[in-house]
Amino acid sequence: MPTPTSSRPAVTARLREQVRTGYWTRLVPVLALLAVATHVPSFLRPVWSPDEGYLATQARMLADGGVLYDTVVDRKPPLLPWLYQACFALFGSGSLWPLRSLAIVAHLATAVLLASVARGRWGNRAGGAAGVLYLLLSIGLSPEDTQAATFEVFMLPAMVAAFRYAERRRWLAAGIAVALCSLTKQTGGAVLLPVLWMLLQDARRRGVRWPPVLAAIGFGFALPIALVALILTKPKGFLFWVVTGSGDYASLGGAWLQMTGRALGNSAILLAAGLGFVVPIGYRLWLRRGRRAVPGAGEEHGSTTDLWVWLLSSAVAVSVGFHFFGHYYLQLMPPLVLLGVGAVSTSAVRWRPVLTYSAVACTFFWGLAVFWPGQKLTQTTEVATAVAKQTTPKDTVLVWGMHPELYWLADRRPASRYLTAGFLTNFSGGKDGQKVGEQYSVSEAWQTFDEELAAKGLPEIVVDDSGTAPYQPLLIPRIESLLDTHYEVVGVTGDTVIYRLKKK
Repeated sequence: MPTPTSSRPAVTARLREQVRTGYWTRLVPVLALLAVATHVPSFLRPVWSPDEGYLATQARMLADGGVLYDTVVDRKPPLLPWLYQACFALFGSGSLWPLRSLAIVAHLATAVLLASVARGRWGNRAGGAAGVLYLLLSIGLSPEDTQAATFEVFMLPAMVAAFRYAERRRWLAAGIAVALCSLTKQTGGAVLLPVLWMLLQDARRRGVRWPPVLAAIGFGFALPIALVALILTKPKGFLFWVVTGSGDYASLGGAWLQMTGRALGNSAILLAAGLGFVVPIGYRLWLRRGRRAVPGAGEEHGSTTDLWVWLLSSAVAVSVGFHFFGHYYLQLMPPLVLLGVGAVSTSAVRWRPVLTYSAVACTFFWGLAVFWPGQKLTQTTEVATAVAKQTTPKDTVLVWGMHPELYWLADRRPASRYLTAGFLTNFSGGKDGQKVGEQYSVSEAWQTFDEELAAKGLPEIVVDDSGTAPYQPLLIPRIESLLDTHYEVVGVTGDTVIYRLKKK
């Protein structure tokens, strides 16, 4: 009879062999290297998008004692602002490299979860392909949308986890994952639709009593949200800013031609980036429509209806608000990749052309990110440098525009909790002059704005970054009066005007 001591070398040898030949121990390092390689360009710029600038400025305000959904406001849930704040506390607030690194981890987690889903349905090869194809596709939009550490990137792991948990009938965990997804960005909650679809199908096929399971999903979903809304933030502020306060922002009014063009343009870019597996999806649908046998069929999970429900729910989420920004389309990638992997796995299409095309497309978008024009960033940096030179760290600044990264780049405190002019005018990307103005502001925003200036004093610098937008000072009487009465022009960079408080 072998002693415990004598059996240790055998156990160690088995562990080493498992590590050497194990599926995940071989796949995950490959996916990790690919995740880093595809997102290396994210480190080439201090800031990629206004969302990053907004989050960075929010984090500094929170670190200085600001209160979320009170003296620090946004229309987004709290998890990502808190993550930014935590990273700044650990690594300093002068660079976004910690967030970019965590974004790569989020992409890797998404790829691993997708590999798990695909492996369970179509085998080992499909699992590896799903992880690789997702990472190749993950930069298949404008670099400003895919290389930034923003809401959609950090939403994806919880979204895919919710689907995976539902697939395994771990309903409580699925509900919690949906909640975490929603607390990163509201539209992430759309994954609840495929979760409920799988519950109904499970009840129909296996005779499971669905009310207790639905209660488990509901409890898992409600508990984290209740914790955040009732304990970690102010309930009234959370309800307004996250749930009820975005009606005008998400309205139908706006430049329809511009919004339609953006929707079609970003859709076309994403489809072009994923054409390698979009074509097999179409081929499989054609075979089914013609009632033909699908070569290679016979997988355990023959139906992909749940994936189509997931893709449809994601498309609805992308369309909410009718803005169609490129980064919204990241939400479509996971179900699209799985549908493509399933189509290839159950048809006569070979993997080599699919992976080759995806690699070529990824290389193109990678090069695009490396050589992406930086004129606007250069101008913003010049303005931020000028603001920093003309102020002290004790001074406050007001940026009248839609580029809150100016606060972060200049390292100066905002004069107001409203970090963009959108809160005071209802302007947002894609809107024309309709429903933009003082009368369309967030409820009581101007009263709060006046109280802030009265309490803190007028900002030392006002940066007018509005250009010819429908909220330029000439069209907003309160801002025009403020500038005419108290400020003088001290600099102009491009279409940005810098005002300084007049000396008494």
